[in-house]
Amino acid sequence: MASRLLWASRAASYLRISPFQRGFASVVKDLKYADTHEWAKIDGTSATIGITDHAQDHLGDVVYVELPAVGVAVEQGKCFGAVESVKATSDINSPVTGEVVEVNTELDGSPGLVNGSPYDKGWIMKVQMKNPGELNNLMDSEQYVKFCEEEDAKH
Repeated sequence: MASRLLWASRAASYLRISPFQRGFASVVKDLKYADTHEWAKIDGTSATIGITDHAQDHLGDVVYVELPAVGVAVEQGKCFGAVESVKATSDINSPVTGEVVEVNTELDGSPGLVNGSPYDKGWIMKVQMKNPGELNNLMDSEQYVKFCEEEDAKH
């Protein structure tokens, strides 16, 4: 085992790549983050919501996304759907309270967009927020990075 690791390390050094897993997934600066690894992009009283790169990285290849129905009420911190991957199924919680005004139907046929583009093409739903003051309960990018580093250190 040690000889394989040494060989991989030397090969990686020769190829100028890191033999170790990346330290942390990407985080977008202007988003808000929940401690359950959902993000919210705020535009006035509208929020576009998805799961973070950190979450999708831990889940592995996403094979199915359970989307809420348009018009459904969602509540901050409460489950509105699920993401199923080759490793596990995980609930998705809403980072804000409000009404679902749009869902990303592209995920029905291409759930892998959550892996390949979690902050862009892999968004899950758009919510008309009921209480924008709830955003104070969410983390900014720096707080989220620290939160994830601490969480990963525990495992």
